[in-house]
Amino acid sequence: MNHSSQITSLVKQSARDAGFELAGVAPVHDFDELARFRDWIAAGRAGEMKYMEARDDSGSLKRASLRSTLPWVRSVIVCAINYNTPHPYSTQVDDSERGWIARYAWGHEDYHDAVMSKLRVVEKRLLDAAPESETPVLQTCCYVDTGPIVERVYAKYAGVGWIGKNTCILNQKLGSWLFLGVILTSLELEVDVPAPDRCGTCTRCIDACPTHALVAPYQLDSNLCISYLTIEKRGVIPEDLRVGMGRHVFGCDICQDVCPWNRKAPSTAAAEFQPRPGLVNPAMEWLAQMSNEEFREKFRGSAVRRAKRSGLRRNAVIAMGNIGDRRFGPLLEKLRGDEDEIVAESAAWAASRLKTDQ
Repeated sequence: MNHSSQITSLVKQSARDAGFELAGVAPVHDFDELARFRDWIAAGRAGEMKYMEARDDSGSLKRASLRSTLPWVRSVIVCAINYNTPHPYSTQVDDSERGWIARYAWGHEDYHDAVMSKLRVVEKRLLDAAPESETPVLQTCCYVDTGPIVERVYAKYAGVGWIGKNTCILNQKLGSWLFLGVILTSLELEVDVPAPDRCGTCTRCIDACPTHALVAPYQLDSNLCISYLTIEKRGVIPEDLRVGMGRHVFGCDICQDVCPWNRKAPSTAAAEFQPRPGLVNPAMEWLAQMSNEEFREKFRGSAVRRAKRSGLRRNAVIAMGNIGDRRFGPLLEKLRGDEDEIVAESAAWAASRLKTDQ
């Protein structure tokens, strides 16, 4: 076994020791999927997520070419950890008083921090194991959803999983409830074989999407995606998309819920990913009336903060309108006069929905 193979094996073992279920190494190439990412941006399918469009000094998209953006990178280590918990899927729950928060945001700790702390353990082992000849110039960098890289593309070429028709990474044994973290390194490591696509002829994810955000296999239009609308979208949500949002108040798991590969997906034992009290099917009336202080306290260190209090309240109000329960009527009438104009506008729409359904 040569030194590159030894370090690669050590890195993978370190990843397992740190709590990752999967780890692999991808080469640095301008893969076909990255060219399609460039087309995706050009078509406006990133919506208002301007950070996706970050460019380097030459005007090139940073995420479209790691070679151009970070020319020192020679290998990409991709680690994956399971966050699935043994709770009902969003498509299996029918409660007219409750909303839905995507399961990735249930945890006691923001997944960015939880995954990054584990990545740092692997990175240190890599640095400690590097040959002395490499040490003075060895470079590494860790990212969890924050770097100039399309993680799922490198996850595919690291053998972690294939990119499903719902655009999520799918693993044959673990399904798609996976957080990804990457370590970029200037070391030439032994690369893995890309994971084969096992979606076959299945289109359940495409067929199940209420807003038709999966416009074709492997193609997502963020502008139509419930996760985007409830988390990234600021201000008013287009009326023609509100009904499709159902009772989702933060994120959406539908395209993963219906995936056959998730039927037997194992549950995680990691304490940091176990749900905080009240986040599995939260009460919509509680969310809609939440004060600034309560929002800060309840979601301190949580991924839910990404939506901001205004967005979370807006989403809850729309969900109440979609559920159509007349018990929400008095609260919606009250919220029509809310100081937050976005919440007030959403409440007026939701209140009119209740009247129409009577």
